[in-house]
Amino acid sequence: MRSLDIDLSEATPLERVRYLMARLREPEYGCPWDLKQTYQTIAPFTIEEAYEVADTIAREDYEHLREELGDLFFQVVFYSQMAEEQNRFHFDDVMQELEQKLVRRHPHVFPDGTLESRIQPGQQIAEQTIKANWDAIKQQEKVAKKQLGESILDTMPGGMSPMKRSHKLQSVVAKKGFDWQDPKKVMAKLEEEIGELGEEVYTDGPIGQIEDELGDLMFCCVNLARHYKLDPEMVMVKANQKFERRFRALENALKQRGISLDDASLEQMEQEWQNAKGSEQLVSKEAHE
Repeated sequence: MRSLDIDLSEATPLERVRYLMARLREPEYGCPWDLKQTYQTIAPFTIEEAYEVADTIAREDYEHLREELGDLFFQVVFYSQMAEEQNRFHFDDVMQELEQKLVRRHPHVFPDGTLESRIQPGQQIAEQTIKANWDAIKQQEKVAKKQLGESILDTMPGGMSPMKRSHKLQSVVAKKGFDWQDPKKVMAKLEEEIGELGEEVYTDGPIGQIEDELGDLMFCCVNLARHYKLDPEMVMVKANQKFERRFRALENALKQRGISLDDASLEQMEQEWQNAKGSEQLVSKEAHE
C-alpha cells in the first residue's frame, strides 16, 4: 500500500491485508520483528510455508488449507512491502507481471494475447501441442532476459531444495533426449545403485564413498518418481506422515501396556511397530474391497 491513508470500511480484503503489512513495517509504531526483516531473512519462512501448504494437501486437511494458503500469500505481501519501501517495485507490478506472463504462456486460452480475448468454438488444440508451445514460450522468455548461457542448466533457479532440484535437472535434460524411456530401466539402475552402496557399507568403506553412493541412490529414486509423474517431495511427505502415524500408534500401545519409550526394549517397539503396520494394511485392504 503506497499510503496508510485508506478507508478500511470500504477496503477489499486484499487492501486490508496490504494495509496491515504497511502498519507492521511502519518505522515508528510498527512491529520490531517485522521491521528488522529483510528479503534474506524472510526467504526460509517462505519455503516453510510452501511445505506446510503441501503437507496440508497431502493429509487432505482441507479445513486448514485456507489458513495455510493465507500464510503463504502473506509472504508475497511481505516481499512487496519491502520492495515498495525501497522504491524497487509495487505489489500491483507483481500482479500485472503475473497476468502478462500467464496470458502470454496460454495462447490456446487467450489467442490475442490479452486477458479479454477468448478462443472460439472448434479452435481447441491438443494437450501435447499446448505443452510444446509452453516450453517454446518459456525458452523465448529466457532468451529475451539473456538468461541462456553455455549450458541448458544455466537457467536452473538456485533456491530449490536438493530433491526438487534433482527432479528439475532430470526434467531439463530429458527434454533433450537424455533420459530412459522405460521406468523398468530406471528400476534396474536403482538396483545397481543399491548394490554399489551395499558393497561400501558391508566392506566398511570410507564415509565419503558411502556418501557418494547414497547420493547416487537417492538421485535415482527421484528419477523413478519422475517417470511415474510423482513429485518426490510429496512422496517423502506421505512417507513421513506414515512413519509418524505408525510411531504414534507404537507409543500409544506401549503406554496402554504401562511401558514408557525409555523403558521399552527394541523388541517391544518392533512388535508394536509391526502391529501398527498390520492394522493400517488391514484397514487399507478393507477400504479397497
